[in-house]
Amino acid sequence: MTTEFPEPSTGFADLHGSTALVTGAGSGIGFACAKRLAAAGCLVHVLDHDERAATAAANKIDGRTHVLDLREESGITRLPTEVDILVNNAGIQHVAPIQDFPTDVFTQIQRVMVTAPFLLMRHCLPHMHERGWGRIVNISSVHGVRASAGKSAYVAAKHALEGLSKVAALEGGPHGVTSNCVDPGYVRTPLLEGQLTAQARENGIPEHEVADRVFLRHSAIKRLIEPDEVATVVGWLCGPGSDYLTGASIPIDGAWTAR
Repeated sequence: MTTEFPEPSTGFADLHGSTALVTGAGSGIGFACAKRLAAAGCLVHVLDHDERAATAAANKIDGRTHVLDLREESGITRLPTEVDILVNNAGIQHVAPIQDFPTDVFTQIQRVMVTAPFLLMRHCLPHMHERGWGRIVNISSVHGVRASAGKSAYVAAKHALEGLSKVAALEGGPHGVTSNCVDPGYVRTPLLEGQLTAQARENGIPEHEVADRVFLRHSAIKRLIEPDEVATVVGWLCGPGSDYLTGASIPIDGAWTAR
């Protein structure tokens, strides 16, 4: 099968011989990360709840397909344990005021975005410790350090993921394992494009106005972030130049959090 991913750029880490597991890798940020790591030489396990998306993504990068709903904890034990790089990316969203927020949806969001990363860390860390090297990269969000009305579950989950990542950094340091969060603002993903369309329809305004008024009002750079820009940071965190960077939250937010 002919691979479709690009060659690593000059100076990018050589990760041949390493294995990565990326959640939510069927599209968006997850697929961009999977593609970037594959280009560096990783064997990538592509995990997504959407079988068609996961299979298509894995085929493009010569990866391995895993179909799993991360709300179901038992499935995690069937995943490979020999993972050197874990990218916790999968996420879901629901917007409503706290008093109207469905309890079951709140719980599901915590399962996908907090409990699943914890279980995946527990699943993969023994191999990383044995090897004496590992990378945990948690795709958090500007909402891991800032709040927005209507997003109680998402904000709570991202704040929890930030804390979990820091604990993993403290425990992993003696074993050569780093753990960091990448905190993007609004990224051009299918999830975000769905929000753009819904808000444009509800407010009777064009989608580009929704982006300017809602998503980009805090950013000094007035455009959406591209998934490949997030993946570039993830790739760097997995390379040798980042060995001493751990327990950090790296903003990719156009100076949103500089305010």
